[in-house]
Amino acid sequence: MKLNNYINGVWQEEGGADYTAVLNPANGKELAQVRLSTTEDVDQAVEAAKVAQKKWALVPAPKRADYLYAIANIMIEKKEHLSQVLTAEMGKVIEEARGEVQEGIDMAFYMAGEGRRLFGQTVPSELENKFAMSVRAPIGVVGLITPWNFPIAIATWKSFPAIVAGNTFLWKPATETPMMAYELAKIFEEVELPKGVANIVFGSGSTVGTAMIEHPDVKVISFTGSTETGRGIAELGGRHLKKISLEMGGKNAIIVMDDADVDLAVEGILWSAFGTAGQRCTACSRVIVHKSVKAELEQKLVESMKSLTIGDGADESNKIGPVINKGSLDKIESYVQIGKDEGATLLAGGSILTDGDLANGNYYAPTLFTDVKWDSRLAQEEIFGPVISLIEVESLEEAIEVNNSVEFGLSSAIFSRDVNRIFRAQRDLDTGIVYVNAGTTGAEIHLPFGGTKGTGNGHRDSGVAALDVYTEWKAIYIDYSGTLQRAQIDNN
Repeated sequence: MKLNNYINGVWQEEGGADYTAVLNPANGKELAQVRLSTTEDVDQAVEAAKVAQKKWALVPAPKRADYLYAIANIMIEKKEHLSQVLTAEMGKVIEEARGEVQEGIDMAFYMAGEGRRLFGQTVPSELENKFAMSVRAPIGVVGLITPWNFPIAIATWKSFPAIVAGNTFLWKPATETPMMAYELAKIFEEVELPKGVANIVFGSGSTVGTAMIEHPDVKVISFTGSTETGRGIAELGGRHLKKISLEMGGKNAIIVMDDADVDLAVEGILWSAFGTAGQRCTACSRVIVHKSVKAELEQKLVESMKSLTIGDGADESNKIGPVINKGSLDKIESYVQIGKDEGATLLAGGSILTDGDLANGNYYAPTLFTDVKWDSRLAQEEIFGPVISLIEVESLEEAIEVNNSVEFGLSSAIFSRDVNRIFRAQRDLDTGIVYVNAGTTGAEIHLPFGGTKGTGNGHRDSGVAALDVYTEWKAIYIDYSGTLQRAQIDNN
């Protein structure tokens, strides 16, 4: 199977293009060949989107929303198929894949509802016989760059608000997970989304991504990925005065206080740290634990980790799947060695798994370090794998200080029964998302998703806040006085 670009409602022919293999990370088998596009492909897609946007913006928003309702219903029908494809190309266990597809369904219904809202404001004018209001206006052609770890959820976070707001888009999915983009494009075809509204260009970030950012007719870039890449996009996009929305890295922590339900905390830590094999921007990689419960928490974590089943995500019995590729394995292994060199104590895991069928895939053992220093590389840098660092503290104030010590600010959590501590923590934790008595993962689509500091640049995916990325505010003044009225002058 060869995956080619979807431009102006047409699947492009091969035309001598280069391709690269898409591999199943669970077993190394080839799933497809995906096109490595050129800047000319980007130009073609942008032109199609630009032409289509003029007509699309004139379609009433409730009518644009009807397409999203139709997309949602087809995704429901195809949920199991989409989930199986997702697991095959990305590796996450099938239970999680179903949850991710459901997130896309939820987003379709939610953003479709915005088609009958897209609220602006009406406000009183300071002058007589004058009306004042603000409305949301579409921006034009937007560029979407999505990662491999949530290949359909994040794509829907970005594309569905763009659609309902009256924009058209060019989407570059991750080269590791292009099959979900293909599946979503087929659904766009099935609902007869007007040609040119959705355009997919496969390929590398260095070629396709850069061309999107530099193209004068792409007005917005929405990116999810590494902080390093995001900084480069912000710099390049800034030269072209583009609106740039960045959702980047995390070094998320769970705080376990001395009055916490330790058993519940263990469940939250395991799910947050090892779900998606730790390959989530919201994954828990630090556990900040009060010294009075540290020993108990360590013992229960080590014991519970023994029951985690690891293997091909298509097997319903497995709880942890592979990491995405060999490069990720090597990165995780290098950080485990860094942890050892820094003097942290390894309690569990710490190795690449090669027994039996695992030898054919990219598997890393769930790993637990303790006695980790808060300012060590292990505790400060994003690993993006199944590795937990336990850091001991003596108070809530110290726990909050340690949580806020990293360059990222996406998600944090606290386990405590003390309502006063909880309210102080939710106020003082410097992250875009805060959980209480739950792990660091599990965001819902009707609230804004994003973070502070090195995690983002102030924009948000999901929720009503996502519309701010894909719309411009337009202020409208209607003077029906029949005379020239000068604000700030004639009202005094």
